[in-house]
Amino acid sequence: MKQVKHWQDPVNAVAGAWLIVSPWVLGFSDLTPAMWTMVATGIVLGAVALGATFVPRQWEEWTEVALAAWLAISPWVVGFRGVETAMVNAVLVAAVILVLALWVLVTDKDYLGNISDRPAH
Repeated sequence: MKQVKHWQDPVNAVAGAWLIVSPWVLGFSDLTPAMWTMVATGIVLGAVALGATFVPRQWEEWTEVALAAWLAISPWVVGFRGVETAMVNAVLVAAVILVLALWVLVTDKDYLGNISDRPAH
């Protein structure tokens, strides 16, 4: 069995699953814009994170960064900023996704393009 390269990717897959179920768990499933934002973002995040788990590529991490940015601004763009539970969920999960994806990008020597090996001038 192949070892997982980045432990952060399965965690982001779990975050994607959380986004899918969170409207029902947190009680805002009747708020259609928030519910669909969470479900759609969760599906895409889950697919990207699972892909990154099994076939790691740098673009997958950047896609997770973009999804985190979208999720963080979605309460204002989609219009559910007035529903505190949905807004806080979106922003907190976005922060988790962002931190994990950036962590991989700045620590994986294959993604750094040998930046750490270049002499400082």
